Amino acid sequence: MNFPANRDFDAPVVGGLLHGGIWGADASPPVLAIHGITASHLAWATVARALPEHRLIAPDLRGRGASATLPGPWGMARHADDVVAALDHLGIEKAQVVGHSMGAFVAAVVARRHPDRVSSLLLVDGGLPLELPPGVRLDDLERTLGPAAERLGMTFESPEAYRAFWRSHPAFAEHAPAELDAYVDYDLASVAGELKSRTSADAMRYDSRELYGGDVVVDALEALGGAILLTAPRGLQNEKPGLYPPEVLARWQQRVPELTILEVEHVNHYTIVMGERGAATVAGVIRSQWAALQVEDGH
Repeated sequence: MNFPANRDFDAPVVGGLLHGGIWGADASPPVLAIHGITASHLAWATVARALPEHRLIAPDLRGRGASATLPGPWGMARHADDVVAALDHLGIEKAQVVGHSMGAFVAAVVARRHPDRVSSLLLVDGGLPLELPPGVRLDDLERTLGPAAERLGMTFESPEAYRAFWRSHPAFAEHAPAELDAYVDYDLASVAGELKSRTSADAMRYDSRELYGGDVVVDALEALGGAILLTAPRGLQNEKPGLYPPEVLARWQQRVPELTILEVEHVNHYTIVMGERGAATVAGVIRSQWAALQVEDGH
């Protein structure tokens, strides 16, 4: 079955309105969920289904989904301020924060720029600067994102053709999650009479540079007061290794000892949040973090 958000919101931000979706009851503990570089809030639908006792608030980041027309500049600091503006709009003082892929970078920067708004931090296969492949320069980053970037320049004959494109994706070759069609349909839009992804290619290019480091990201990581990073052993194309080979994780573990790093078995970069196994693991960690917060508060 598909699992769309219970309700939508539009939060005032610089340049317009930031759109997003909410699952769960208003009285439930809030979780701010931040998606990846070419995704949308519906990337969190499977996690939301696995976490019914929490209120999951997932914005469409500037340049993506129904926030696609918000103007630049983009960047992790701008996204961090945008998602905190969404919390302001919804009257949420503090939330557990979870980010996937680029969303993990944003989540770390939220914790740095707005520490009083974050009760716990969970990074999911993202947040640590990536390493450029041999021979690739920072000015040629679309090569590192591969099909995720190529998709933004493609056009499709129909919604069915776009669904077929995603269902043949190596990341979902073994099993397509129940929420995949809703996620795909939401991403497709008519642009100048052509059907294509509504993610802004300019936003993707701009943001991709910060995935390889930069002062904002490194400063946020070095200031972490404690966080969990879940990693996938397989990458965007279901290949090994994943985004973070063991030697890269070891270096960052030494550099940021407050970071707890855990590998989720049998998942790739997409299915760590969009697949049943990955979503259940993410939901379980959020529950554990919530339980720890209750102990700290004496409840």
